[in-house]
Amino acid sequence: MSVSKDFVDYVVEQLRLLGVVTARRMFGGVGLYYDGVFFGLIDDDTLFLRVDDSNRSDFERCGSKPFVPMRDKPEVSMNYFDVPAEVLDDPDSLSNWARKSAAIARSVAAQKAQVRNARARQAKAAKRRPAKKKTKGSAKQLIRARPK
Repeated sequence: MSVSKDFVDYVVEQLRLLGVVTARRMFGGVGLYYDGVFFGLIDDDTLFLRVDDSNRSDFERCGSKPFVPMRDKPEVSMNYFDVPAEVLDDPDSLSNWARKSAAIARSVAAQKAQVRNARARQAKAAKRRPAKKKTKGSAKQLIRARPK
């Protein structure tokens, strides 16, 4: 699971038409970010981009395979597929594919943020609710016991 600096530099250079792409080392590989969104990764000098139902068929048509983070568990894969060599070698094509992947990653991040915010609002609302007072006996017993 090594990633050479030369390959990372090559990928970032090929993505120059997309805009500013940053590469960060992580978990023995490299994560690729565009506009602060994690949209791709490099592992074993192979580029993988984020996929969903809107672009998965593009990758599959070219014979791409999903990223498998644990070699001993090939049934566990992630929503990242390897980029075909002919796409990697063409900056225009690669930027188009990466733009789609970045949009998907941005959408997923927004959905996760909505869920996180909703949970935070629920937790905050739960803290604001007054605790119910525990009463002894039934309502009728309390009314009868009330001093006149």
